[in-house]
Amino acid sequence: MRIQPRQELLEIWTATVRSSWQDGKWQWGGRDGPNSISDAEQLLCILLPATQASFGLDRPDETAEEMIRALRPLGTATQIPRVIIQVLTEYYQRYTDKSGTPVFSGRTYFQTDGEEPSEQQLDLDIVDSFAMSITLSLAAIGFAKVFRSAVRREEILREIDDLETMASVRLTAAMVGLLRSFAVNVFDADSDEGQALIRTLNQGDLPQRQVVSQLRRRLRQTIASFREVMIGSGQVADLDSPNRLFECGWSWGVVRDAPEVETTEPIGHQVSGIAPEEPYLYFTVIAIDAIEELFTERTRILGLLNEEQQRLSRALQLRWDLTRGYWATVATFGDGHRWPLEDIPWRTTDRDASDYYTLLVTSLAVKGLVMERGADAELSRVGAVLEELANRARITRRPFDVDPALALHAPGVRLTLQNSDKLGGPRLRWAVTEFSALLLQRTALIAGLLSDADQRAKLLDLADRVWDHLVLRRLERGNGRSLWDQPARAFRQFDEYHDSPSWYYTERVVQSLVTTARILRRPPVPSERLTLHAQDLLNEAEHLYDMELLTGAAEGGPRMQQTLQVVRVNLRRARDIVHERPGTAAALTSAVLRQLDELSAARRDVAEAG
Repeated sequence: MRIQPRQELLEIWTATVRSSWQDGKWQWGGRDGPNSISDAEQLLCILLPATQASFGLDRPDETAEEMIRALRPLGTATQIPRVIIQVLTEYYQRYTDKSGTPVFSGRTYFQTDGEEPSEQQLDLDIVDSFAMSITLSLAAIGFAKVFRSAVRREEILREIDDLETMASVRLTAAMVGLLRSFAVNVFDADSDEGQALIRTLNQGDLPQRQVVSQLRRRLRQTIASFREVMIGSGQVADLDSPNRLFECGWSWGVVRDAPEVETTEPIGHQVSGIAPEEPYLYFTVIAIDAIEELFTERTRILGLLNEEQQRLSRALQLRWDLTRGYWATVATFGDGHRWPLEDIPWRTTDRDASDYYTLLVTSLAVKGLVMERGADAELSRVGAVLEELANRARITRRPFDVDPALALHAPGVRLTLQNSDKLGGPRLRWAVTEFSALLLQRTALIAGLLSDADQRAKLLDLADRVWDHLVLRRLERGNGRSLWDQPARAFRQFDEYHDSPSWYYTERVVQSLVTTARILRRPPVPSERLTLHAQDLLNEAEHLYDMELLTGAAEGGPRMQQTLQVVRVNLRRARDIVHERPGTAAALTSAVLRQLDELSAARRDVAEAG
């Protein structure tokens, strides 16, 4: 790949500190102003890479010199982690109210069509904040736990204790928020929602009754599992009727009439919900990705969840399983026909259509295919959808002078937050502009899942082209230079330029680079053709080596014995790695064949001279 994730992440660290650390103090708020989400995204631009083994900052004696240089304004290798602890503590204090309840409001991220929102609306909790808080809190708790082992001073240990306590409370509150935001929308097949869903699914032009019957049959395990959903929201209406359909996922906030979740953790007041019990694709994907963080190897090994959080995580995992299974089934519905996912753009049950929704559904479809051990052919079909989306979004194609596709990048897709006007004031909207960054992340992720080397290379090439587009969109001036997002640099149709970074967009790019780095750290995918070729070479080389031994070469002079020793070692090494690294095995064997041929030629020359 042309992308060099390590170098790019170090550059982002440098730019983040330059933009955020001024006069010995952390400056909150980027282009959109401070809020519980943006400030978490700002911190994650540093902490997301820091949770990776090769970027660790929590063991000062093991911190690489290039990482210290990137974060130099924060201090030395021993000072940097303490500054991070202090800044994290400040974040948790900023977003905890006087009663000790964590704050999950969207505030400056909320948009309207012109009228000013009320203060009550600005204080509304939103799923984006729950999800981002889970990611940040797990990163913060893990960072603190590892850094603790390198600390002896009581003062710093107290700071670490305080941070862990606050992060743990916010983590629990965020998990409860996600439980109460889970939504199951049940409707008749003949309703507007049902007809919209059937039109999306019916790629084979089948009778409606047959589509409904097939879908319910494929979802029968999911339907049966809904009876286990006992806490939070998502209480399921009657699904036993053969003419009932549903969709599940996460609404934009705590669902209307969602019951409080009983917990022994001191999370404070649980707010009343007003969000409709209807899932939004964007918030569903955000929640799904955050919930996965609860079950990573790092979370398990470091013991980041206490007993109560483990109980809540099991309830979230059930919802994760149900949602993943539902959307994977819907996205790939049909027998031998085009998948609904491949019928771009995706249409939601409220009859809204966008290429961005297709990109979100690819994420959910891939999670389902991975759990069901989907073949390369299926993953490659999703990869083809991503390539088509890159073309349609004018990332890998030149746009028209007037091109509606550019709206995906600016102003982005604007989601209407239904019921947000119930508190007085205008209906709120939520803008998402992450299309290119999300496309890079999904492309790199699928490439890492493929075992076919050619298909993998094709997707990695697409990832490189998406990255070339993202590089164009970096800020050029101000303290935020080298951060994101400046779409006017990639598309001349835009004329608005920014000096301040968007932490929303920059954090998504960091996520993509971390995913790419994780993929590149994996061993190369072996090619079946290359493996067969390497084995043929190895068989010939081993046979020729045995022939040399039969001629008595092993009793030759020191130079001959040394050559045969090298040949033997290389043959053993090639045989050991032929299935994991067939290219390397072939190269080793080719060198052996040359050495054996030189021995044979030398012996022939001696015989002819005699």
